Amino acid sequence: MLITDLDFQKTYSYADYLLWEFEQTVELIKGKIFPMAAPMVKHQKASRNLSGLFWAFFKKKPCQWFAAPFDVRLFDRKKSEKADQNIYTVVQPDLCIICDENKLDKKGCIGSPDLVVEILSEGNSKKEMRLKFELYEEVGIKEYWVVDPEHESLMQFVLNEKQKFELLKTYFEDDIFPCHIFPELLVNVSEIFEK
Repeated sequence: MLITDLDFQKTYSYADYLLWEFEQTVELIKGKIFPMAAPMVKHQKASRNLSGLFWAFFKKKPCQWFAAPFDVRLFDRKKSEKADQNIYTVVQPDLCIICDENKLDKKGCIGSPDLVVEILSEGNSKKEMRLKFELYEEVGIKEYWVVDPEHESLMQFVLNEKQKFELLKTYFEDDIFPCHIFPELLVNVSEIFEK
């Protein structure tokens, strides 16, 4: 089956997603299919550099980090059902941190990671900035970073007491900032974009 064989107007579940064997990676957001383009070099370098930072920081801590491709199945916070046919959102964040090991199974993560990092690429910034922003806020992700390799910047959002994302700050070259939920994790923005 090819991705073009699917009806993009139809609502799909994770049970459908498990049956697909496409060459192209897709995400499922509220039952709708979103094909993903292969990331550009700047994107991959930022991912590599952040992965190294996360590996060094989390290697002796109970939280674990994962990099795409890694299925994160999200469900409405008000619902507790976790059956594949009741899950309509499967995303592949560029990087995520998960502290509750009960959220991990052989397929990936079920439930909200603690921290999600999305790295912008050509063609995906509208999706990251709008759809995923709203989705991650809705499912209660505690901290969300949007990394922009083109402008060498990082926006740090945290979930406030009203369960809404609040932009703490936008960081640029040479800024060093603490992760909000892991304050001992200090990030030098320049290191994210090192060649």
